[in-house]
Amino acid sequence: MKRVLIISPCLPPINAADMQRVRMSLPYFRDCGWAAEVVTVDPRYIDMVKDDLLLKSVPADIKIHTVKAFDKKWTAKVGLGSIALRSLWFYKQKVNALLKEQKFDLIYFSTTQFPVTILGAYWKKRFNVPYVIDMQDPWHSEYYRNKPKAEQPAKYWFSYRLNKTLEPIAMKHVGGLISVSASYIEDLENRYPQIKDVPSSVITFGAFEPDFKIAAENAGKFKPLLDPDSTNLVYIGRGGYDMQRAIDFLFKAFKAGMETDANNFQSIKMYFIGTSYAPAGGGKQTIMPLAKQYGIENNVVEITDRISYYHTLATLNQADALFIPGSDDPKYTASKIYPYLLAKKPLLTIFHENSSANMVLKTCCDNASVQTFPAGEDDIISNITVFLTGLAKKDLPAVKLKDEFNRYSAAAMTAAQTDLFNKVLTTK
Repeated sequence: MKRVLIISPCLPPINAADMQRVRMSLPYFRDCGWAAEVVTVDPRYIDMVKDDLLLKSVPADIKIHTVKAFDKKWTAKVGLGSIALRSLWFYKQKVNALLKEQKFDLIYFSTTQFPVTILGAYWKKRFNVPYVIDMQDPWHSEYYRNKPKAEQPAKYWFSYRLNKTLEPIAMKHVGGLISVSASYIEDLENRYPQIKDVPSSVITFGAFEPDFKIAAENAGKFKPLLDPDSTNLVYIGRGGYDMQRAIDFLFKAFKAGMETDANNFQSIKMYFIGTSYAPAGGGKQTIMPLAKQYGIENNVVEITDRISYYHTLATLNQADALFIPGSDDPKYTASKIYPYLLAKKPLLTIFHENSSANMVLKTCCDNASVQTFPAGEDDIISNITVFLTGLAKKDLPAVKLKDEFNRYSAAAMTAAQTDLFNKVLTTK
């Protein structure tokens, strides 16, 4: 049995999107010939939403090591809040001790807290253990560089320069790359030609059906967020200016529907929940200002505070229909697709035509309304109007999963990860 040491700063009970791949893979690594241990940051040092129910999905026999982090109340005074930077020194000390005492065949970084990945090169040099990095998002990116300051992420000046400095350190000796999008790997290979021969694989997040059972069994514990007297279209996930083009299509279609069929359309309420990564109460609305521009704010609810993972699943189950907007960045892929499909509700998606999400949607389900831009704006709005009309009349078919969907199960995605691990070991 080969052994992998997984570096994931967030792990249950922390409700962070970037720990979901690890969480959903842990039950299946051993079946694929790999024994996994995880090094994570003690939840006391992470100011993110916690969901104790997430612990129910983590196998009891998985060994989990925790590290400390510098207290944010002190580091924030010099502008450093990132858990990656606050935990970096502690990760180095802890993993050094583990690698001195035990033999691991591979180190696997699966996180969007990318600065911790620079330790891979250090551990490779000191202990000769190869490492794989999971690129769930782009790390260094030019996407926001020429955007107006109001559309750039907080502390963009600093993060842009930090990412540009650290990424080449991590990539210099990387043994393998996993990514949710082929374009992320292509960008890295263009920047660092020396990694073109490194094993790589495009692996999306998996569909983990046990989560819906946990959510159903605990549904009574969650505060209802939806208006029972309305017909509710629900999106739960981050907001941001890069998603406004997709949402603009929805709002244009809704506005047109209100002008021609107000009796039906006025019953629809569109929910955008958990749109900000800021601490509870500190989020800035990015959806409601657009709704006000169209004069439809009475039919839109934006809740910036994030909710727990199983609260999310319970709310998806309570919705009349679901909506997934995509970024105007063609490289964007939505990791949240699978829970939306497993909810088996009527579904509307609006992605850039080059997003890999479109292929997943078209190959593994029927009945979803899959809209793509930038081509055919009039057709997009017309198709969305048809969807909204059906929603208002409660005459929409639910998503129906095809057999192809099994290719995207968490078990299948774990097998794909370990296939990549095995390739790394044969080429190191």
